[in-house]
Amino acid sequence: MGGDPLVVRANLASVYGRIRLAEQRFGRAPGSVRLVAVSKRQSIQKIRAAWEAGQGSFGESYVQEALVKMTALEHLPLEWHFIGRIQRNKTQEIATRFHWVHGLADLRHAERLSQQRPVHLDPLRVFIQVNLSGEVTKAGIPPEAVADFIAACRELPNLRVMGLMTLPPPAQGEAAQRKPFQALRQLRDRVSKPCCPLPELSMGMSADLEAAIAEGATWVRVGTAIFGKRPS
Repeated sequence: MGGDPLVVRANLASVYGRIRLAEQRFGRAPGSVRLVAVSKRQSIQKIRAAWEAGQGSFGESYVQEALVKMTALEHLPLEWHFIGRIQRNKTQEIATRFHWVHGLADLRHAERLSQQRPVHLDPLRVFIQVNLSGEVTKAGIPPEAVADFIAACRELPNLRVMGLMTLPPPAQGEAAQRKPFQALRQLRDRVSKPCCPLPELSMGMSADLEAAIAEGATWVRVGTAIFGKRPS
């Protein structure tokens, strides 16, 4: 499936406009918030159109789908972010082909990613996923276990813990949207140490990126607002 490059370019410009306005509105430094264009289920043509419009970071949730895209676009200097649930039998490909992981929440996965990261590559940059709601169906580390989990991950030589990530349930209104993002920022501030800072927060999507930026997001993950509705 293709995609109109002009539409992708216009949508991307609109999203960046929202980000820059939010930076200004909430006193964030210009350019302090980066964008992962969530390209899962989107075509190679749309990814290429986004890259031609200046976008360099793309997020994928399905390893096999991502590998096809990486091969087709290997001539482009793209940065790939794994944003899906990690499966044990996919850690080799994630460790080898991705630059970032948003959503590490299992020490066994962390160990495998470190062991399987090629030595000629920089350490794999990871976000620890936090389950703020306590829902058993949601992935993530409970807040009270985050500090110990980070400490264990920092013993792994080929991982670099960059910060925290969360996926809150949808909420109506900016005030309600900000609450879980505020909780994640406060948790990050509590577990961060001068010797081992956690500079990054991955939070916010198409519907709530302004609320996330207000609370300190350094990466927002946006798909629909750039590429349109994902094919079923």
